[in-house]
Amino acid sequence: MLDILRRIIQDINAAHDLNEALGVIVAEVKTAIHTDVCSVYMTDSVRGEHVLMATDGLRPGAVGKVRLKLGQGLIGLAASRAEPVNVDNAPAHPAFRYIAATGEAPFHGFVGVPIIRRRKVLGVLAAQQREQRKYTADEESFLVTLAAQLAGCINQAEIRQALDRLNGDALANTLFLEGVASARGLAIGEAVVVFPAAALERVPDKDIDDPEAEASRFRQAVAAELAELQRLSERMRLLLSAGDRALFDAYALLLGSDSLVNGTLERIYAGNWAPGALRATVLEYANIFTEMDDPYLRERAADILDLGQRLLNRLQEAQSVNRQYPDHTILMGEEISVSQLLDVPTEKLKGLVSVRGTGASHVALLARGLGAPAVFGVSNLPPGRLNGREVVVDGYTVRVCIQPSPALRQEYLKLIADEAELSRDLQHLRDLPAETPDGHRLELHANSGLFADIAAARDSGVQGVGLYRSELHFFLRDRFPGEEEQTTLYTRVLRMMEPHPVVLRTLDIGGDKPLPYFPIEEQNPFLGWRGIRISLDQPDLFKTQLRAMLRAGTAHPNLSILLPMIGSIGELSEALDLLREAQAELAEDGVTVRAPRVGIMVEVPSAVYQIDKLIRMVDFASIGSNDLTQYLLAVDRNNDRVAKLYDSLHPVVLAATRHVVEQVRAAGRPIGVCGEMAGDPAGALLLMAMGVDSLSMNLGSLLKIKWLIRSVPYCEARTLLAEVADCDRAAAIRDRANAFLEQHGLSGLLRVGK
Repeated sequence: MLDILRRIIQDINAAHDLNEALGVIVAEVKTAIHTDVCSVYMTDSVRGEHVLMATDGLRPGAVGKVRLKLGQGLIGLAASRAEPVNVDNAPAHPAFRYIAATGEAPFHGFVGVPIIRRRKVLGVLAAQQREQRKYTADEESFLVTLAAQLAGCINQAEIRQALDRLNGDALANTLFLEGVASARGLAIGEAVVVFPAAALERVPDKDIDDPEAEASRFRQAVAAELAELQRLSERMRLLLSAGDRALFDAYALLLGSDSLVNGTLERIYAGNWAPGALRATVLEYANIFTEMDDPYLRERAADILDLGQRLLNRLQEAQSVNRQYPDHTILMGEEISVSQLLDVPTEKLKGLVSVRGTGASHVALLARGLGAPAVFGVSNLPPGRLNGREVVVDGYTVRVCIQPSPALRQEYLKLIADEAELSRDLQHLRDLPAETPDGHRLELHANSGLFADIAAARDSGVQGVGLYRSELHFFLRDRFPGEEEQTTLYTRVLRMMEPHPVVLRTLDIGGDKPLPYFPIEEQNPFLGWRGIRISLDQPDLFKTQLRAMLRAGTAHPNLSILLPMIGSIGELSEALDLLREAQAELAEDGVTVRAPRVGIMVEVPSAVYQIDKLIRMVDFASIGSNDLTQYLLAVDRNNDRVAKLYDSLHPVVLAATRHVVEQVRAAGRPIGVCGEMAGDPAGALLLMAMGVDSLSMNLGSLLKIKWLIRSVPYCEARTLLAEVADCDRAAAIRDRANAFLEQHGLSGLLRVGK
C-alpha cells in the first residue's frame, strides 16, 4: 500500500490544477481498493455546502452541481464529526440523503473519510460499493492515511489553479495566503525567490529574456559534468571494478540522451531559466522510473535525481555571486537563512515571506531589526511560481496578497502611508524619557547586530544597546574572524554608542543559526550544541572573542558582556574562568583592561530555578523571552505546525518571568528583557508592571513602546498584572491587555491605519 500511496501523491503533485488533481485521486483510489465508486466532496465554507468536485463511478454530470448543506447526509456526518463514517447499508442509515442526480441508487456500502488540514475540514473522500458490506479496517486505514496526505496536496493544487487565473485586473482575481506568525508592518514589492544551494526540488521557475544564452550556460554545465565523469572513471579504474564503475558510464549515457538534455533545452527555449527547466525535466523522468514495475528500473530514479543535482551544482557555481535585487525586494523562499537575508542590501529589502519558520525564528528577529515586515509559516505558498510577481506583505493580518488589484493596491499604499505618518508623529518622543505619567521610569535599549543598526540607534534617542548579536558579523564572513578583526569591530560599536552602555553578547550560534562554514547537523538542534555550550567546548574561539571584547573596552568603559544560554552554575563558573584567563593573557601582553560588567541571559528553565544563585555570580541579568518561551512550553519556535502554541504571554511564561524579576531585584542587581516580548505592546505593558529595569527591542518598536510607557500610569499597569494573574490562557491575557491598550488610546500599536 505504501507504494500506491507514494504514486498517488506524486501524480497529484504533478497535476496542473485542482480539477486534474481530484480526477487523479478518484481514479487511482477506486483502482487501489477495488471499489465501485470513489468521489471527493469539497467544503465551501462561504456558502455552507459540501460540493461534489470529482467522481469515478457516479454520473459525471453531477460534478459541480450536487451540493449538500453542511452536516447533511453521510458526507456531512463525516465532515461534522471529523472522523470516518463506515456503514454497510448507506440508504438505511438515518443520516443518509438520497440525491437522484448522482445515480447512486444501486450502491449500499459506504465509507467517508474527512480531509483535514490544521483542524479545518477541507472535504470528504468517499467510496461506495454495490453490495451491502462494511469496508475492511485495512481499506478504511488506507483512505485515512491517504486523506491525511491529500490535505496538503489539494491545497497546493488550489493555489496553483488560482495562480494560473491571476491577471491582476480585478479584485476577484487577487490571491491571499495566510501565515501563522509575522513581523508587524506592511510592504509592497517584487518577489525574489531564494533557495538553498543544490536543492533541486526547491528551484523556482523564472522567466528569461535570452533563451540562447541560458541554453549555452546549460550546455556548458553538461559538458563540464561529462568531462568530470570521465576523469572520475579514469581515477577509479585501479580502485573499483568495472561493474562498480558502470555508474559513471550510466550517468554519461543519461547526459548524452535526448530526453534529459533536449527536454531541458525545450523548456529553456520556452522561456524558463536553466535551473527551473532542469528541475522540471529531471522530476518528470524520475517520476516515470518511480512508477515502473521492475525494481531495477525503479532504482534508476535515484540516479536521475542525483545527476540532476550534480548539474544544478554546475549551474549554481557558474552563476554570478553578485545577484541583482529590485529596489522593492520581497524576499521569499521555503526557509530563508540568515545569510540569504543579509545578502540583500538593507535599503532594498522591504519584506519577507517564508513557507517555514515562525515569528520567533532568528530570521524573524533580524527582519524586525531591519524594519522589514514578514509573514512566516505560509505552508501553502508555492515559491517557485511567484518569482517576479508583485506581493503585499501584511504583518498585521498575517497574510500575503499576490498580485493585488489596482484598487486593493491603492488601499494598501494608503495604509502604508498611515503607518509612516504614525512613525513621524512619534518622533517628538525621541529625546523624552520613558517615564509613566505617575513617575515610574524604565530604560529603553536597542537590539542590534549591524553597523547600520548602531548608527540608527545612536540617532533615535535610545539609552544604550541592550543586546548586540556578535554572531551576525560571523555570518557575513567565510571564516571565523580573528582577534584583531573582532577588536576593530567591537571598538567601533562601543565608540559609536559612547557614553551609552553596549551589551555585547558572546557568540550565540547553533539551533536555527548554523554558520555556513561551521555547520552543525543535529536531530534536535535547539536541545543540542548551541550558545555557551559551543563556546565552552571551543575555548580557542571563545577566548579569542573575549580578548577582542576586553581590548575594545580598554578605551571605552561602556562595555558589558552577556553570556547566552547559561543553564547551570558549572557552565557560568567555566565561562567566568575563561574570561579571567583572557584578562590574564592580555595583562601578560602588556594590555591593561578594565573588568567589564558581566551578565547572563535567562532563557532555559534550569536558569529560572537557579536564578537566586546565578545572579550572585554576575552583575546583571537579561531575560531572553524567545527561547525561554520555547523551552517552557516545549514548542519549537521555528515549527509553523505548532506556532499557535507559542505565546510569551502564556501564564507559565509570565510566572517564570515574574519569578526571575523578583529574585534579581531582591539580589540588588538590574534586570532587563531583550527578547521579542519587550517590543510586543501587551508584553511590554506587563513587563513594566513586573518592575523590570530595561527593555531592549528592535528600533522599529522603540518609539511605540515609549508612547505606551508615557501613556499608561504604572499603578494601572500593576492593577492589570494582578487581574491577568488569574487567567489560565494566553489568549485571555492578550485580549485583556490589548483591550487595556485600546482604552488608553493606543490602538495604533495593535493595527495599521487610522
